[in-house]
Parts: sequence; C-alpha cells; structure tokens
Amino acid sequence: MIERTAVVVGARGVIGGNLIAHMREEGGWNIVGLSRRGGTDSGAVAHRSIDLLDRDATVAGLRDLTDVTHIFYAAYQDRPTWAQLVQPNLAMLTNVVDAIEAVAPKLEHISLMQGYKVYGAHLGPFETPAREDDAGHMPPEFNVDQQQFLERRQKGSSWNWSALRPSVVAGIGLGNPMNLAMVIAIYASISKRLGIPLRFPGSPGAYTSLIEMTDADLLAKATVWAATNPASANQAYNITNGDMFRWSSMWPKIAAFFDLDVAPPLPMRLADVMADKEELWNAMVADHGLQPTPYSAVSSWEFGDFVFSWDYDVIADTSKSRRAGFHDYVETEAMFLSIFQSMRDQRLIP
Repeated sequence: MIERTAVVVGARGVIGGNLIAHMREEGGWNIVGLSRRGGTDSGAVAHRSIDLLDRDATVAGLRDLTDVTHIFYAAYQDRPTWAQLVQPNLAMLTNVVDAIEAVAPKLEHISLMQGYKVYGAHLGPFETPAREDDAGHMPPEFNVDQQQFLERRQKGSSWNWSALRPSVVAGIGLGNPMNLAMVIAIYASISKRLGIPLRFPGSPGAYTSLIEMTDADLLAKATVWAATNPASANQAYNITNGDMFRWSSMWPKIAAFFDLDVAPPLPMRLADVMADKEELWNAMVADHGLQPTPYSAVSSWEFGDFVFSWDYDVIADTSKSRRAGFHDYVETEAMFLSIFQSMRDQRLIP
C-alpha cells in the first residue's frame, strides 16, 4: 500500500474532521492535523495546536514535517467584512506553504477548499449553474486570492494543486461557524421544547429558490480523489450532492423528523431570536442527558441567517468532476435525516 503523509489544516472543522476520518478509513495515510484547538492523537493521526497567523510559530511548529506529500487546506478565520477576510486567510495559507515546502522535498499536492464565493454567490444573484471557468468578479474575495497565490507559487515546482468548491457543507462538528445542519437541529429542538411549530426563518424568496448542499463525507472523498488523480492537477471542481431542492419541500420533511408541525414561514433573524436561549438550552442538556456542550458552541445563528437570506438560486454545474471520473452522489433529504439521527445517537440533541 502506498504510504502518504498528509497535513490537514483546519482539522477540527466539519470539513477537516470528515476528511481525516475518510483518510483513516481508506488507509495508506499518515496524518498530521493542524488547528487552534489541537486534538487527541490516535493511530495514524497526530494533532498539533498552532496559531497559523504567527509566521515564526508556524515555521517552528512544522519544521520536522519532512515527509509530507500532501497539504489539505480547509482552515478559515472569520472577520466582520469581506475585505477583512483577505489578509488573515491568505496569510495562514502562505505561512503553511512556506513552512512545509521548505522542508518537504516529497511534496506532491496542495488541496485548497473554496466555495461559491468564487462566483460571487455571497454578493447576490449570480449566473447559474455556476461553472469553474465563469468570469471573475470585483474583489475583495480571499478564495480567489488563495488560488492565485497557489497558481503563482506552483510555477516551476514539483507539486501541483487542486481547488474544491462545495455548496453549503453539512456534517457533524461542534464549534464550527459554518454548519447549517447544526443550526437547523438546534433551532428545531428548541422549537419542540417550546411547543411551537417549525417555521422557516429566512426571506420569502429563499423558501422557494433552488439550492443544493454538499455532504461532508462526499466532499472528503472528492478531495482525496482530486489530490491523488494525476489528471486533476491544477484544476478546480464544483462538488455537490448531485440533487437540488427548495426549502419549501425540504422543510416539512425536516419538521417530520423532529415530530413538529410546520407553520408558514416567518422572516426573523436567528441571531436575534436565539440570543436569549442559553438558559433554555442548558435545561435541555440536563433534562435529556445530552453532552455538556456550551450554547455558544452548538450553533452559529449568523451563518444560518446568511444562508436563509439567499432569495435566489444557489446552484453549480458539477459535470466537470464527473467527466474527470468522480461519480459519487448523495440524496440530500437522506443526508439531513442521517446527520440528525447521528446527532441524536451522539447525544448532541434530544
């Protein structure tokens, strides 16, 4: 079996955590996980806590990684504005590449995790279905800056890169700022506790627009595929479950899982209406014997508001990855229900 050594940057997030789990199951990988929180070493996985914005600390903390063959970059630092996102997120990637490239002569590939912001999806209605070769848009956008950095850096190098562009990623992971499945699960659980129906909280247009999701396990498979497929060198790929839906049809199915009635949508900012629910959540944790998870770590209401505000279609063309040989797909309804059941099984929700 081929032995590869991977550095997963952002190892404690939904994307990084599922990527590590997939590589462990696949075998043939030695894995170093980087994150601010660190983690517990297990088998072929070793975790390190490093502040990637500290260039000197990054170089010192990674100087022994001489056998690295692959870098999987899925780290993210949040900031209040689009412009403020650029500097820290570009600096972290630059620091990691500088540190590892200097000591790892066997480096083969750098995988970059992006998203539909490359197409301007966060700014408003964009051309759909988005294609990897669509025209760019007015900066700032750190996803674009990161790819341009890799394109410049790769010239004359022995390694190559790939960029994965998922839609909204769904999986299980606490303390992650972009986890829509957790937003919905906590919102539904609290609605049930209060004895009220499950109302879609987003804008009216978002309820009926087309949207798609990307299962975190599917994304992990696609990420490793692109990083180890020679024909995918220096290519970007949209990666989605393979189906589209409208919240107007998905919402009742989610409500049914939680044994909740559905009432007409009611636009509201979750960041506002859920701000006073910490005491209620703590009572739910105690009453149901849930994992003692702080309310601040179970959900990002701001991210939910962001996604539920999209009153336009958010879809991309995934034919490029299929033509290149990646054919996996996931039914989105089944994905949601599986994630919610796993959350229950793990005692994260009642």
